Amino acid sequence: MALAKVLSCAVVGLEGEIVECEVDSTRRGLASLAMVGLPDAAVKEAKDRVESAIKNSGYAFPAGRIVVNLAPADLRKEGPTYDLPIAIGIMVAGGQILADVSDAVFLGELSLDGAVRHAQGILPMVALARERGIRKAYVPSADAAEAALLPDIAIYPVDTLGALLRHLSGVAPIEPTPQQAMRHVDPPEWHGTDFGAIKGQEHVKRALEVAAAGGHNVLLSGPPGSGKTLLARAMPSILPHMTPDETLDVTKIYSVAGMLPPDTPLIARRPFRAPHHTISHAGLVGGGRTPRPGEITLSHRGVLFLDELPEFGQQVLEVMRQPLEDRTVTISRAQGTITYPANFMLIAAMNPCPCGFYGDPTKECSCSESSVSRYQKRISGPLLDRIDIFVEVPRVEYEKLASDASGETSDAVCDRVERTRAVQTRRFAGTRFTCNAEMTPTEVRQHCQAVLDEQAQSLLRLAMAQLSLSARAFHRVLKLARTIADMDAADGIATAHLAEAIQYRHRVHG
Repeated sequence: MALAKVLSCAVVGLEGEIVECEVDSTRRGLASLAMVGLPDAAVKEAKDRVESAIKNSGYAFPAGRIVVNLAPADLRKEGPTYDLPIAIGIMVAGGQILADVSDAVFLGELSLDGAVRHAQGILPMVALARERGIRKAYVPSADAAEAALLPDIAIYPVDTLGALLRHLSGVAPIEPTPQQAMRHVDPPEWHGTDFGAIKGQEHVKRALEVAAAGGHNVLLSGPPGSGKTLLARAMPSILPHMTPDETLDVTKIYSVAGMLPPDTPLIARRPFRAPHHTISHAGLVGGGRTPRPGEITLSHRGVLFLDELPEFGQQVLEVMRQPLEDRTVTISRAQGTITYPANFMLIAAMNPCPCGFYGDPTKECSCSESSVSRYQKRISGPLLDRIDIFVEVPRVEYEKLASDASGETSDAVCDRVERTRAVQTRRFAGTRFTCNAEMTPTEVRQHCQAVLDEQAQSLLRLAMAQLSLSARAFHRVLKLARTIADMDAADGIATAHLAEAIQYRHRVHG
């Protein structure tokens, strides 16, 4: 009779949790393998995968009764990531290999021939192992580059179970993967639409530049074919580069979601997500029986684009109110509560009415006033209050479309955005804030209200009265004015900066 303990990991939300795989092997009794510790169907099926993998790797599967316990017992174990630690535990408990595995974590799915397959969530699991003082991690070769982003832990790439067993026996050592130091990584080349290729709409481009410079939310409204979607999809080309911490955060999310490209261990460009309006609220904010990140978490540190905003379900739109304010989303289930990050820029686009031509100077609207009102009121006032910039996108005239002249390129705009973000980085050094849009009322008073000149204060007082701005809208105007002042490299907020911020606050409802 022998007992072996092998460490593995589970993912809860976006964080890892250590799982201890205990294997008890005895030659007495009928041959069997029992799995306990709240395993799901994929974990229960591991016994068949593990037995075939061991035999096909050239080793004998221990005879007798084997009990595998995955602790802690109150944490539900899901997925095939436990195949590798179970196999190692069985081999150690059965006495087929003599190795000290107490200082290592094992992660990976086994195929029947013993090959080790990709596993989701490698980055947060290895990060937890490092925090717990574990100095070795055995991971699938396909995930080694991802795990090697973390310092101070040796990453061993495993191709097959047989190769790992020979390594642990000291017969054929596996060389650890070289560490990849985290630093500023240039995003991949942009192959989408460049700002310079978009004809006209200079005022919309200006608004999007302001939004990118301060991380502000935008609503584009205009007739069909005016370029709303094209402009929004060009937005990633002017967003600032991510910092190493932001890159690691986004990569961790995509690793847990199983969306990390196999040839790209690091997400270097800010995410841009554009879900269809038929999406459910669980698909947007995350959820399911086993909670998974939704679109707003996949947009973390990037852009969430909602085209045809009024077509989204009422419940879907309303669940965004809390994430837009708190920049996190909390999902409660019977098993517990999970909090996901949701610090994203919202860009939304809509037509002014069902036919799309309400207020158009050249094409008559065919909608009744009541249908226009109902259409616009699908977007609630509280949700609109959380949007910083409202922009009308008119149809583009023939002369501009037919012109050979090209506008300012995305690279030129991005350079200005980077300079503006650098100002904010210095301002918020040592705090949790990264851009102006994240400021709380305390920071607004310190960095915005305190630097308003007298004329700007008079203008703001007048705007509050005439536009009936809420307290939230008041703060958003000031944050927007701060961004515009930063673009001009101004210490204070002048009347011109505040005036531009106020003109972005026009109402969409009739």
